[in-house]
Amino acid sequence: MSALFPNYARWEIKAQQGNGSTLVDENGKEYLDFIAGIAVCNLGHCHPKVQAAVEKQLGTLWHASNLFQFEGQEKVAEILASHSVGDYVFFCNSGAEANEAAIKLARKATGKHHIVSLKNSFHGRTLGSMAATGQEKIHAGFGPLLSEFTYVELNDIDALEQVVTDQTAAIMVEVIQGEGGIRLMSKEYAKQLAHICKKFNCLLIIDEVQTGIGRTGTAFAYEHLSLSPDIITLAKGLGNGFPVGAMIGKEALKEAFSAGSHGSTFGGNPLAMAAAEAVLTEILNPTFLESVQKKGDWFKNQLEENLKSLAIVDEIRGKGLMLGIACQIEVAPIITACREKGLLVLPAGPNVLRILPPLIVTQQELEKAVSILTEVVTNLSEKQATHI
Repeated sequence: MSALFPNYARWEIKAQQGNGSTLVDENGKEYLDFIAGIAVCNLGHCHPKVQAAVEKQLGTLWHASNLFQFEGQEKVAEILASHSVGDYVFFCNSGAEANEAAIKLARKATGKHHIVSLKNSFHGRTLGSMAATGQEKIHAGFGPLLSEFTYVELNDIDALEQVVTDQTAAIMVEVIQGEGGIRLMSKEYAKQLAHICKKFNCLLIIDEVQTGIGRTGTAFAYEHLSLSPDIITLAKGLGNGFPVGAMIGKEALKEAFSAGSHGSTFGGNPLAMAAAEAVLTEILNPTFLESVQKKGDWFKNQLEENLKSLAIVDEIRGKGLMLGIACQIEVAPIITACREKGLLVLPAGPNVLRILPPLIVTQQELEKAVSILTEVVTNLSEKQATHI
């Protein structure tokens, strides 16, 4: 009998060890891990440079509180600012905390409270970030949420124009909805989104918790759409498994987060900063990002060639190494069958298979994944046809 709350639908796998793209269970079975901690271990499990950086920091200082100055915070903040459109950084411990900070900053900086976000979005499970999340299943059972949030469909400009007013503090979006089904923002929508923000003098918040830190082949996914967000939120891949989150904001927002306005006991601690600096040094190398784009393009093309014609497959979508296979059936059986064959993938809603390999994945590993996915989806497609 477990002493844990049953709030996770856990698989019957006890993860014991990880190395690169491989996860090993308690029985020694190896899995090709194309979940990567849900887009967290972008450099794979136990990356030697990240491990070395954290081990080195373990011997000097773990924590002293944000009453003190830390060189590591300054270094990581400078890297994030120099590779984004932002100027200042607040460190925390997770994506939910980063989004909570973004909501508070937008409200305080503008003096307005209304925020527009998107249906099928996911921004976290704290009361504020949950209110920003446009999914009823996330809200269910928790009573009244933080007020003054409005949800509209992604890529529906008319719907957005109808709800944004002079009293709107911010529009909060993901440029690729991860939990919402690997849904991509269109270029035309992005263009109009920027126009509406300027017209109504509201801030643009882009949640890059899942898409950021190289996942789509650029430092941040907003770069694909030439957007210039006022606030960017990060976590997941920033620490490669070490808990760390960050919010990046533009110069004009600096004074709204003056001393005492917001904080985090553990945010930006020396261990997290050691991990983040090592991660960013590796991933933000242009050659590395180019390799992610090339691998992602090849992988997506192979999935389209092998799966697109199958009866149960609607669409292969995504960017870089953040891909989804939209199906006409629920994908739970596909996930189970892949897992039995040693490939770990996960859902993005009931009908979309989400694939998030480590960014250091090899060509051989991608080929193996294509082979397993093709076999599994083909078999299920044939079975589905016999039942029609």
